Amino acid sequence: MIQLPKGLFGFQEDCVRYLLDTVSREDSRQTITVKAPTGAGKTVILIDFVDKYLDLVQPETAVIWLCPGKGDLEEQSRQKMCRLLPDKRALVLHDVLTTGFPAGSTTFINWELVTKKGNRALSDGERKNLFDRIAEGHRRGMQYLIIIDEEHSNDTKKASDLLQAFAAKNIIRVSATARQQPLAEYYEVDEMAVIESGLITRALYINEDVDYHGDFESEHGYLIALADRKRQAIAAAYAAMPGRTGRIRPLCIIQFPNASDRLIRAVEETLAGMGYTYENRMVARWMSDASEKRNLEGITEPDATPVFLLMKQAIATGWDCPRAKILVKLRERMSENFEIQTIGRLRRMPEARHYGTDLLDCCYLYTFDDKYKESIKLSLNQAFEVQRVFLRDACRGFTLEKQLRNRDADGLGERETFQAVLSYFTEKYGLTGGPGSNRQRLEAAGYHFQEALLGRQLEGRFLTMEALRTAAETRYRSTERQISTHSNGLDLLHAIDSIKSAVGMTAQKTRVVLERLFRARVGSPKKLLSLDTLAYYAFVINNEKRLREDFRGASAVLVRQLSLLEPKTAVFTIPEQELCRYDPSEPDPEPLETNAYRGYSTAMVVEGIRSKCERLFEHYCEDHRDRIAWVYKNGEKGLQYFSIVYVDAFGHQWLFYPDYLVRTRDGEIWILETKGGESRGVSKNIDPQVENKFAAFREYAEKKHLKWGFIRDRNERLRINNTCYSDSLSTPDWRPIREVFPGAAL
Repeated sequence: MIQLPKGLFGFQEDCVRYLLDTVSREDSRQTITVKAPTGAGKTVILIDFVDKYLDLVQPETAVIWLCPGKGDLEEQSRQKMCRLLPDKRALVLHDVLTTGFPAGSTTFINWELVTKKGNRALSDGERKNLFDRIAEGHRRGMQYLIIIDEEHSNDTKKASDLLQAFAAKNIIRVSATARQQPLAEYYEVDEMAVIESGLITRALYINEDVDYHGDFESEHGYLIALADRKRQAIAAAYAAMPGRTGRIRPLCIIQFPNASDRLIRAVEETLAGMGYTYENRMVARWMSDASEKRNLEGITEPDATPVFLLMKQAIATGWDCPRAKILVKLRERMSENFEIQTIGRLRRMPEARHYGTDLLDCCYLYTFDDKYKESIKLSLNQAFEVQRVFLRDACRGFTLEKQLRNRDADGLGERETFQAVLSYFTEKYGLTGGPGSNRQRLEAAGYHFQEALLGRQLEGRFLTMEALRTAAETRYRSTERQISTHSNGLDLLHAIDSIKSAVGMTAQKTRVVLERLFRARVGSPKKLLSLDTLAYYAFVINNEKRLREDFRGASAVLVRQLSLLEPKTAVFTIPEQELCRYDPSEPDPEPLETNAYRGYSTAMVVEGIRSKCERLFEHYCEDHRDRIAWVYKNGEKGLQYFSIVYVDAFGHQWLFYPDYLVRTRDGEIWILETKGGESRGVSKNIDPQVENKFAAFREYAEKKHLKWGFIRDRNERLRINNTCYSDSLSTPDWRPIREVFPGAAL
């Protein structure tokens, strides 16, 4: 088992599960391509996959892990596997040349040792011996699994010959720049999930505060001065963090075009004039020629001395320097892969967590190269045009108590969680009898009880891919196959992982609850079903989606907002400034005078940035500015924003960020949340925890003597509720907003 104290993040587990599922399928394509943002922990994902593959799928396998030649990535990856999987064999090329490929081992190989023309790392005899060792393994019945790290590298004939020699059932290619290919399986790690984990920055800001029409002596001098001010601000913010024990020195990378010797000297002179030189080790240099490298020793350490790195080549694959936060780009005509790989080096968080402030939680690009800026914007979803807005004087000094999760609270115990799920199933399906009666009711509700794995198989003749893609349901045939605890253990693990990820429980707790509910010979005074082992496997696997939804429903049951541990509290103040996304194509943007920030305009209240309900609400406030002093749009995640804790039915604490804080001209404070409205009588709300949030919201507002409400839209009009939640907007609890907010009817 992988030696990580807190285990993998959910998105990492999802990727591992996908890989295990795909390689376990007999009909899977040979090549599996995985696109994972730099900083997503792809090495950890692959190590966990290898561990589970060798334990659960095919132990008689030799894993071949191929890495690009730059940066000693193969040794970095091997050392990480040795640290995280000390019970697994991690070998190098010399080991297998000597003894062959052992079953259950992973061999890390630098591509260039075996493919690059003119490379003398292997003699001709050793090259031949490598292919002999591969063939020897085939004769012993050995299976090979190939992992290609940074899959865009080494796409050559020699590389192809090597892969053909291994004749692996599956080849897994992983990169931040992977592209979907028609003949390969494809999986893309959700970038937003990586961001939310805290492993990478929340956003990339391009040309923050750049004056495109300013009067300056040189473009590079102007950009470097901006970057240095940003670097110093980041350094000061790190130093000011409470409880800081280690030092983090942010690094700024300056990137040059190829024919740029004169420009390099000019930049060196500019930096020297600012007090940064090679001699005081504040400047490092990394060019293509080894003789042009200076002060690179230990540069990736958090407190390394250099604060500027001059470079004229792509950063080596696998080069990790989480303190790198700023890029000044003076280079032209780079490939898209180069751009993404380079920007990716800025996105790692130095302590694998967000700090709750944009200054530390984002990375920064400064350039006058418009083509480069546009290509970066297209290649990174979190890059956007931004404008800085500043807090109005009337909003300064405003404070409010916010709630934070108590990290010591880990929810209900196994017994209490079991009871919560039991109660939900009992009430929803009327399960008041014994296992036999309960089975009939669950079966009538759509649960499957066949003691075989159920599936669907597409049949027929298809002339085009489009015909295949749009095949009607009638073209599918239902299938059943025999189940066994040996061959379907991985399927059960997949189902349990899917269920637990829906409700934030551990896999261990989910497994215990499922077995106590449904499995025979597992002690429980109350049991809904009493299935033997094979029937239990089939039940959980076949009903994975339905169980997932019912566990999610059980967690969303309205409960008193009590927790085993009280949430923590802190003082919230409106941030002095914000960087707001805006649509530069919006014609004739107008300032919104009621917003808490100067510079906030209608270009920031457009589709794609604000929901329909939010847009209607902000314009409603602007239309009633004679009654409203200011409106603050709260952030969606981050320590700097206002939050309230709510508790789900399993006792887990979650953070809820109300959308708006409003102060009326008569001094009332309102806290307001917008939700999906209603269309033709059908609710558009997609939040299953809405009732628990509503209850926590009401409890907080009443305790603090504040006005509050949930707001939803119907037919372009807003309705508000602060009494009793219901999904239907036709109930009396949902009143026209003008009757309630901002006070008496106008």
